[in-house]
Amino acid sequence: MNTYPLESITLEQAKTLQFKLIDLITSEFRGKEILSLGDLGVTSGINKPTATLKAEKVLAKFFEAEEVVLVRGAGTAAIRWGLLSMIRPGQNLLVHDAPIYPTTKVTIDSMGLNLIKADFNITDNILEALKVNKVNGVLIQYTRQKIDDSYDITKVIETIKGFDKSLPILTDDNYAVMKVRNIGVQCGAELSAFSLFKLLGPEGIGCVVGRKEYIDKIISWNYSGGGQVQGHEAMELLRGLAYAPVALAIQAEVSEEIVRRLNKGEIEGVKNAFIANAQSKVVLVEFEKDIAKDVLREAELLGAAPNPVGAESKYEFVPMFYRVSGTFRAADKALENRMIRINPMRAGADGVLRILNEALDRV
Repeated sequence: MNTYPLESITLEQAKTLQFKLIDLITSEFRGKEILSLGDLGVTSGINKPTATLKAEKVLAKFFEAEEVVLVRGAGTAAIRWGLLSMIRPGQNLLVHDAPIYPTTKVTIDSMGLNLIKADFNITDNILEALKVNKVNGVLIQYTRQKIDDSYDITKVIETIKGFDKSLPILTDDNYAVMKVRNIGVQCGAELSAFSLFKLLGPEGIGCVVGRKEYIDKIISWNYSGGGQVQGHEAMELLRGLAYAPVALAIQAEVSEEIVRRLNKGEIEGVKNAFIANAQSKVVLVEFEKDIAKDVLREAELLGAAPNPVGAESKYEFVPMFYRVSGTFRAADKALENRMIRINPMRAGADGVLRILNEALDRV
């Protein structure tokens, strides 16, 4: 089995991102403001908390984009608002020929969008879909939807823009932000959408980054005070985001060590181990027998988290042992019985392998 995970930034690159973010925060906020919990309600003239507006300005500069808006509803709502801003209900949306993330599918179905599918791994397939169909917008998931996905998001965007530079593109950057060099808008897309809960931020806060013409629509549609991201939430997301790149870079290093050691035969009963983006970057462990469900049961008793909260949220610090993703299961139902995914979170390789070895012994 071949997998093509996204290339993670190095620890040194992650430190550079951390330092860049902190520098931008200090250029936008006064020291006393940084040490505060932020303001509440709508401020006259900007119709949102001042701390929220300043946080949005920081993120726009950080991601080298025209504008940013923080929204309620995490990554799901960020994608929903992004699609609403760039494509009308009933129009045609180009997507990768793969299972669509369930919460995104709800938005697609509720908007009555007609899906035009193309294999993003094959350039000619993308061009053929564009030639024979009227496409009004494009949605690209940055991370993998199928185990054998190998497309480079920059090349996919360049292919689409080469055919029609006016075609708006939204990228779902969940599980990619702060792990890769550039997010979708930095690769040429109009909008990027992602959850800040997955980046050590507060529950339910999403982010849309990109072109002002689309972001301004989203801001106008979220005019009411109850729809605003409050100042204390904006400050909390900045505090979490400051630690995210380094933590995620260490996590990636640990995952690579786990795979190396498993594939050298360190634990009996493991057939293969892979790095994959499913959806977050994880270790996929394939067993010699169909014992995945039994291993997961025992791993939980040994202290491993059995399910995600936000997939990589502030609450998830112990290693997580859980079933392969829904989109992967949709592509191959047999995977559920012989394979698990492990996200080490803040754990080291020794700790993760101890739990796996003891769980297998019990099984």
